[in-house]
Amino acid sequence: MQSPLKNESNVLVFTLSGLNETMENRYVLFSFTALYYPLIVFCNVTIITTILLHKKLHEPMYVFICNLCVNGLYGTSGFYPKFLYDLLAQDHIISYVGCMIQIFVIYSSLMCDLSTLTVMAYDRYVAICTPLEYHSKMTNQKILKCILFCWLTPFFCMSFLIILTTRLTLCGFNIEKLYCEIWAIAKLSCFSTTVNNVFGYIVILTYFGHSVLIFCSYIHLIRKCRKSIEVRHKFMQTCVPHLLALTSVTIAFMFDVLYSRYGSKHVPQGVRNFITLEFLLVPPILNPLIYGLKLKTIRQQVMRLFFKKQMGISE
Repeated sequence: MQSPLKNESNVLVFTLSGLNETMENRYVLFSFTALYYPLIVFCNVTIITTILLHKKLHEPMYVFICNLCVNGLYGTSGFYPKFLYDLLAQDHIISYVGCMIQIFVIYSSLMCDLSTLTVMAYDRYVAICTPLEYHSKMTNQKILKCILFCWLTPFFCMSFLIILTTRLTLCGFNIEKLYCEIWAIAKLSCFSTTVNNVFGYIVILTYFGHSVLIFCSYIHLIRKCRKSIEVRHKFMQTCVPHLLALTSVTIAFMFDVLYSRYGSKHVPQGVRNFITLEFLLVPPILNPLIYGLKLKTIRQQVMRLFFKKQMGISE
């Protein structure tokens, strides 16, 4: 393989070396991924379609669940198609522009996940603590603002991080991962990356703070649940799936952040890959399954969507 085009101050192409030690298993990985990615798409599209088609589900909580699934499709589209191609290719390279786009898509999706779970926590807090004021507070205008918050804030953060990254002068072109990642590129810089690191940590702490805020709100909700059986039932039906989704995303987020910065190269490459891919493997499939199976309203509508004729279910 010919070395990627580069000079002392500019890199046009990156190599992704995350598959170098596992290429003997590439056909097994390709087969698994070729089945897994369509499954992710199918599960998320099913939930999205179900919510869009049934007016009964045009409520704030279900709109946010729909947004979570749309984001799942958006984020995984930044990784899986390229990964499938790399599994069959001899050379694992990506252009500089392609690398920046992949970083933007994957990490803005992760941030959007946390933002969406945050507004969902607010929605559940209002629904359980002030049920009589719920519809006056969760208006269509408020829902639109929440959705814009979920998308625009990650887009702004990632745009700024990408601008900071493109200003770096790089002295290398090898990224030891399966996909492009900001910290991996920053480590290739010839000079100090203090500004990038400071802003990066501000973003990390901000979004980790989202999770802390949600967990604190649920501690308050759990205390309130003790006073009423009805409130306890509502909490179990709508908040437990949300807590499972939040736990999944938060753990995946922490794995990626901590391992990218402090991980050891002595860990086998297969294990390293799984740790760094956890947020692209688990939440995108877990979110639609959690909400599709746990929430009775969605589960019934999904059954109607696929088994209406066989079961003789009327609309």
